[in-house]
Amino acid sequence: MALQADEHVKQLGDALSIITVVGTLTELIPAIAAILTIIWTAIRIWETDTVQRMFGKKENKNADSRD
Repeated sequence: MALQADEHVKQLGDALSIITVVGTLTELIPAIAAILTIIWTAIRIWETDTVQRMFGKKENKNADSRD
């Protein structure tokens, strides 16, 4: 069973290698990296407490609770 899993890992590695070579030759890697960076940054900004409070997703912990 372990031998079969090793073959799957090797095939996955080969596929990733081919994709990397094709991406490099067609100069797509920088564009893909830029898109992924923009998405990652947007997710990180969305997760901040400030943005979550702006959209009403999170309570303001520092707000006065006086009625």
